[in-house]
Amino acid sequence: MATVKIYRPAKTAMQSGRARTEAWAMEFEPGDAKVRDALMGWDGSTDTLNQVHISFPTCEEAVAFAERHGLAYVVQPARERKVRAKSYADNFKAGRIGNWTH
Repeated sequence: MATVKIYRPAKTAMQSGRARTEAWAMEFEPGDAKVRDALMGWDGSTDTLNQVHISFPTCEEAVAFAERHGLAYVVQPARERKVRAKSYADNFKAGRIGNWTH
């Protein structure tokens, strides 16, 4: 029986916004070990399930899909975003803590 991981992907380093971070993703856990090609040095595997990546609008839909198809699943809870209020003007406050450095 294949095991799948259900999670909400994080924002990539190349994004400034939060696009495509609300959907939930499902990926299969690796089944076979990677084998290094002697000539080119590439990693390969006979397991094609690790190439499958399915997106769902909600976690419940992803779990229902896994149960419907008889897949063992592990749900990683979504981490909430920590928003720190910051302002450029705070660099020049009179009561600023810390030394001014250039």
